[in-house]
Amino acid sequence: MIEQEYYKQIEELIETYEINNKVRYIQDNHEKLLTNWTIGKLLVEAQGGLNRAKYGDGLIKKWAKDLETNYGKKYSYRELQKMRKFYLVFPNLPTMSANLSWSVMVELFSLKNEGERVYYINQVILNNLSVRELRELIKSKAYDRLSFKDKENIKLIENNNNVNLTIDDMIKDPILIKTNQEINHLDEKALHKYIISMLETRFLELGTGFTLAGHEYKIMINNHTYRIDLLFFNYLLNAFIVVELKTKEYNPKDIGQLEFYVNYVDKNIKLDKHNQTIGLLIVKKKDKYVIEYVTNEDIYVTTYKLV
Repeated sequence: MIEQEYYKQIEELIETYEINNKVRYIQDNHEKLLTNWTIGKLLVEAQGGLNRAKYGDGLIKKWAKDLETNYGKKYSYRELQKMRKFYLVFPNLPTMSANLSWSVMVELFSLKNEGERVYYINQVILNNLSVRELRELIKSKAYDRLSFKDKENIKLIENNNNVNLTIDDMIKDPILIKTNQEINHLDEKALHKYIISMLETRFLELGTGFTLAGHEYKIMINNHTYRIDLLFFNYLLNAFIVVELKTKEYNPKDIGQLEFYVNYVDKNIKLDKHNQTIGLLIVKKKDKYVIEYVTNEDIYVTTYKLV
């Protein structure tokens, strides 16, 4: 047997093992979530139901001694408390996803608002977030900064193939831009360039499903050259998103420039199968009373904040 054939056999064995290992991990993860949720449910029922389960935990302390002795620290008093909390916070077990691990669910226990919890669960599913990334997203108050008008009624994603999001579900206000100490010494042009470069790599801060189509995207009209700050395509929205950044306060003239770019993309780049092009104006400060007179429903205005 030649050397290459041995390598191929080794590679096939490794690939088979890794695939099976991932399947086992998903199965174990699902089983752990279901087991912990069911234990929590039984603890609540044993304490007398939802109304009484919030008060007193003598029963849990009693059972925890035996369970920890017999099965280890993962069934300690503290862990049983978490399982009870799991059921109390999620009386209806969320849709099982490979990314919804026990550690992820524990991070959500402190959130009081159901819509907020659902939003972060959706972000974990859509963006394959780790526990650390989820923790950072919660710390950045992503839910509070959403432009979504009906945050209390965010629906849990049950199937990635049937995700029905709008731009309102994605764009935050303000968009957070991480900076360093030298940022204060930049002039306006340099600051503009810096923020644009940061937005290129901060797809998650912009929203879910963004793919960069072009930076300073050049278009030619009647021998005149124009440059779009950022041109994205969003595969969940099936639409191009034209992004213009202004490092000053909102000016109504900026809307006219953005509409000009949006119309160009609609007529020259967008395909028939794509949805209407969306325009996003990011400004340092906006005037909500002036923005009320923006009549184009495909134009959105939000702000940025340097942190």
